[in-house]
Amino acid sequence: MSDKDTKNPFEEIQKQLQELLKSNNPNVTVSPFVPTQQTMPSEPPPEETKEQNAILTSIQAFKRKPKEIRDYLDRFVIRQDDAKKVLSVAICDHYNHVRQCIENPRISEKEYNKQNILLLGPTGVGKTYLMRNIAKLIGIPFVKADATKFSETGYVGNDVEDLVRDLYKLAGNNAELAQYGIIYIDEIDKIAGSNSLGGKDVSGRGVQINLLKLMEDANVNLFSPHDMMSQMQAMMEIGRGGKKQNRTLSTKNILFIVSGAFDKLAENVRKRLDQGQIGFTSKRKEGEEDDSDFLKLIETRDFIDYGYEPEFIGRLPVRVACEALSAEDLAEILKNSEGSILDQYRRDFKGYEIDFKITDEAIMEISERASKERTGARGLMTVLEKTFRDFKFELSSTLIRNFEVTSETVQDPAKALTDLLMNNQEALNDFLFKRVEEFKADFMEKHGLNLEFSEEACSKIVEIAVKEDRSTSSVCEQLFKDYEHGLKIVSRNSGKNHFLITAQAVDNPDQELSKWVVQSFKDKEETQKEKQPEDSDETNDA
Repeated sequence: MSDKDTKNPFEEIQKQLQELLKSNNPNVTVSPFVPTQQTMPSEPPPEETKEQNAILTSIQAFKRKPKEIRDYLDRFVIRQDDAKKVLSVAICDHYNHVRQCIENPRISEKEYNKQNILLLGPTGVGKTYLMRNIAKLIGIPFVKADATKFSETGYVGNDVEDLVRDLYKLAGNNAELAQYGIIYIDEIDKIAGSNSLGGKDVSGRGVQINLLKLMEDANVNLFSPHDMMSQMQAMMEIGRGGKKQNRTLSTKNILFIVSGAFDKLAENVRKRLDQGQIGFTSKRKEGEEDDSDFLKLIETRDFIDYGYEPEFIGRLPVRVACEALSAEDLAEILKNSEGSILDQYRRDFKGYEIDFKITDEAIMEISERASKERTGARGLMTVLEKTFRDFKFELSSTLIRNFEVTSETVQDPAKALTDLLMNNQEALNDFLFKRVEEFKADFMEKHGLNLEFSEEACSKIVEIAVKEDRSTSSVCEQLFKDYEHGLKIVSRNSGKNHFLITAQAVDNPDQELSKWVVQSFKDKEETQKEKQPEDSDETNDA
């Protein structure tokens, strides 16, 4: 097939249209193109359509209660009781309204203020995790993006509308399903206009303005005017008489949740409270210095002073501050959360057929170290990775199948690993010897030559592997890399295919192989000489 045949016709048309727009030359023409079945967007598979219909049915019959959602979230997220309660009520109110509008379209004509949500709190406390689990429970499409990706271009374009288009794609291009999804925007605190720099950030202000239009009720073009490929595909779909696709999607029933750390805003609230309330500082409770304590006391004016447009912050009526996690909370996450990062590490080790037990003291040690990272639950992975990294690397090449993680393991992983290996030296050696046998079997399969290793040769190979911190197979491959060719010569000369690898072959493999090859030629020559007299006698007799 030629390159011309393999070109994508949509790309070819797009290129020609771009040339036409650039040149503004009436002599430039677009080649006619008749779409074929192969170039047309295909209908979604029946299984996908069936799944989408099931989700729509569950939304249309939404009957969940706030406590049900709260109880479900308790399985995955530790603490954040206020956030769970607020989110559960807001989610139930929103989808109950959706259900009522579906049952009685007249209700949708009435004024309704969406309960878009603003989550505040330090990183790693579970803000995104809360929303992901809610979306998973209800089964709705869920899109997450960072507000920072819109900070440079959002105020001059329609980039924020890509969030709705992404939701549409995630819903399998099903507009009916996409209109009930959730859009989650993280790091929203990064687009606040900054007064401290001598003026508001124009880019951030533009993003706010574009977002507030979406959060209310906007009709978004599902085919971006800058995405010519999507435009072409939509046109071709109509041209072949297929199902007409929705070209716009209303955001009226899409729930928007935004979140951010707002650490600087917490400082502003602290200052306001200290200045506005005599004796507040002295009466402040011990431990109330955490930012999350001040975020609970935030007011609309604090957001406006921080650089948010009043209209934008007004579109986020439901606000809740998540709490910082203590070392005890992190320990609880490790022990009781269904999404515990410990389960991930157990699966990692399970891939090498290794299991581990962990003591309560070790969990507390991990949690205390993670708390000092000041990254919430994310700090747990940082500490666990430092603890387990070398264990994965080393134990996967041994016959050790179980080990225990203690507080000493967390404090000094290297020493704990060394002690574990020393206490299992016999098992380690057995594994290394076994790998020599595996090399032997692999060599036989590839080259048809049978190698037999003496016990002394095996011991030397294992000794090299341990000393150089390499795998046994790697040592064997390096030592005997030329044996394939040399031994085949020996085999042709002597008819042998069984060779004994001795300690001398390990010490100096090339020299030993050369001896074998030279000897095989000598043996072959002697054999031929022995046959010559017999051949001569047979000739004379004749």
